[in-house]
Amino acid sequence: MSIPGLEVWQHTPQGRYVLDWEAARLDAAVADVFGFKALQIGLPERDFLRANRMPLRQILNDSLDAPGALACAFTHLPIAAQSVDLAILPHVLEFYPEPHQILREVERILRPEGHLFILGFNPLSLWGARRRLMSAATRQQQGFPWNAPHYLSVLRLKDWLKLLGFEVDRGAFGLYAPPCKSEQWLLKRWHFMELAGNRWWGFAGSVYMLRAVKRVAGMHLILPAWERRNLAGKALTPVAHKTHREVQYERTAV
Repeated sequence: MSIPGLEVWQHTPQGRYVLDWEAARLDAAVADVFGFKALQIGLPERDFLRANRMPLRQILNDSLDAPGALACAFTHLPIAAQSVDLAILPHVLEFYPEPHQILREVERILRPEGHLFILGFNPLSLWGARRRLMSAATRQQQGFPWNAPHYLSVLRLKDWLKLLGFEVDRGAFGLYAPPCKSEQWLLKRWHFMELAGNRWWGFAGSVYMLRAVKRVAGMHLILPAWERRNLAGKALTPVAHKTHREVQYERTAV
């Protein structure tokens, strides 16, 4: 399922404004994530794994229109369980109809302590407000990024990730300028809002990057009752509980 309007939007000033910010944040974040296998799920037009140094890096797409990307359904990934060290979901959860199932699949393929990065549009922002004011027909007519079935808030994502055993490590918000189409307005006339937003209303950035780590609870070995009794019987007797004859015997033996 290719996202309508994405191919054209990424070459517009608005698209470059968003994708350049996301690429810079991911480059800095994934550079220190080590392992063997890394996956980017979706948005094959951009290589968000370029700064990572794992020997096996693969981009997945849900159609055959992206050369070099592995075509598969995101809800049923053809990847072995616990075989991936790093996964990136760039604007996948908000544009696909089964975000819960996609997250479950990502949890399945990630190794314990594996890293997950999620890129998304923030509903609590000027861009989110503009989308809410549009009718359903206008959203489809405007195309990407307004045609998403839903924008997911960071709080909702944190709840979903917690249920799957992830621990949210850190996150970043960015892009506080209104969704203008002109590069002059985005990068020049509204540039002061980037500085003010980072300082005064950091949660209201138009896009976010969320980093989570898959945690696995430690195991506790439960022994049969007869083994526990044997182990208890073999334990050393405290000196205070030894008889005078036992202490004398140990001294002569030494």
